[in-house]
Amino acid sequence: MYTFSNKLKTFAFVLMALGLLGLAYGFLTAPKTTEDVEKILAESHHDGHHAAAPAHGEADPAVAEIAHEAAKGEKVSDTVVAAHEEASVEKAADSTTAHAAVAPADEAHHDDAHHGAEAEAHAAHQKHLEHVLHQLQNKPWAALYVACIFFLLISVGVLAFYAIQWAAQAGWSPALFRVMEGITAYLLPGSVIFFILLVLSGMHMNHLFAWMGEGVTDPASPNYDAIIDGKSGFLNVPFFLIRALVFLGGWNLYRYFSRRNSLAQDNASDDSFYKKNFKMAAGFLAFFIVTESISSWDWVMSVDPHWYSTLFGWYVFASFVVSAVTVIAFVTLYLKSKGLLEYVNTSHIHDLAKYMFGFSIFWTYLWFSQFMLMWYSNIPEEVTYFVTRIENYKLPFFGMVVMNFVLPILILINTDFKRLTWIVVMAGIIILTGHYIDFFNMIMPATVGDQWFIGAAEIGALMFFLGLFIFVVFSALTKAPLLAKRNPLIEESKHFHY
Repeated sequence: MYTFSNKLKTFAFVLMALGLLGLAYGFLTAPKTTEDVEKILAESHHDGHHAAAPAHGEADPAVAEIAHEAAKGEKVSDTVVAAHEEASVEKAADSTTAHAAVAPADEAHHDDAHHGAEAEAHAAHQKHLEHVLHQLQNKPWAALYVACIFFLLISVGVLAFYAIQWAAQAGWSPALFRVMEGITAYLLPGSVIFFILLVLSGMHMNHLFAWMGEGVTDPASPNYDAIIDGKSGFLNVPFFLIRALVFLGGWNLYRYFSRRNSLAQDNASDDSFYKKNFKMAAGFLAFFIVTESISSWDWVMSVDPHWYSTLFGWYVFASFVVSAVTVIAFVTLYLKSKGLLEYVNTSHIHDLAKYMFGFSIFWTYLWFSQFMLMWYSNIPEEVTYFVTRIENYKLPFFGMVVMNFVLPILILINTDFKRLTWIVVMAGIIILTGHYIDFFNMIMPATVGDQWFIGAAEIGALMFFLGLFIFVVFSALTKAPLLAKRNPLIEESKHFHY
């Protein structure tokens, strides 16, 4: 039996405490009003930009651009706003000369046009400030969301990998079943926290999901969005939450019954519980392949409701399943270092490392297929997804490609390296970091735009969920023997050699 060490338990509690402090700081320091946003933007763009004033009688191009962007519901760029402000200053300086050169009737017309343009620009500027306010207020929520969904999907990925072993009647893996069952224990608390986050989003406590915005499906509203309205039959809060409840509930039910049958098999006189788990695993995988795809559309792709990809469900699956296998390897190596899992040998580690390598290749194939086709076709509603990330998230966007493909390939391509603990750990750290950044890239650009940076909220969210994950997983490992002794394939697993 495994005993949860006091050092590891204390480490988990410290992570959670520091994480909560970081999150609290992130929420408390988020701007509350547009005046706060103006101060932040003034500090960030203190140098400003210059723009030429328009000729007399012409529309101000800065005003026109602000109005154009605002009318489309897009973020009004800081460059345009600054250009308008600079142009306004120049026009004020030249107003005396212009006044002397215009006839009284023309002067009145000029003043009316000028004031109208000023009012339009001011309204567009206020809209821009409100947009940035939402982005900055989203920042701690988005950081919380990224960390929450990442660790939740790791447990889901381990559950799917575990079900595959049962359905395939794999002979090498039963010695690792209790490790997998321990990791999937996080699924229940992770699901509860995640569902609460979704409910809070549906209650308009944040602006993570643009399609939940007020008036976006009302043609009479200034916030009306025809594209979102066209998807409202699927993207609506009640149906969204019902789907989440069905998905999370189904996954948790499978985890509960498969774990119960696995423990019961230890003391059984026949293989009836083994057969039940075999049939249940096959049924779960059919349920999972559908629900995983839809959940990835709901929870990740819908933060960009104007964009879609037919590969997205597989792409998200590849990202979290390689992270899941990596976590299995980490927990296994940790327990081995404590003198446990005596029947787990270097061949088991080698197989886990092969899966880490293989799923890294699979993820890269899907990433490249999605990126290359959309970039090459250059259809605006598709390519804008990547343009936004390349322009505003260049380092994390290309950095995660290197971390998720190039480095795992170079480190794990050698067969002998897959048996070396320090090599597997190094590759695993790179893979987990890279795929966390992958989820960061999927969520942040749509929720905070270019107002991102790694601050207290981002670090705090990661620390809190890592601490919670460690506490739940290693607490679960203490509840049962680490060897599934009555599994019909356990002897084959004990003597597995590759």
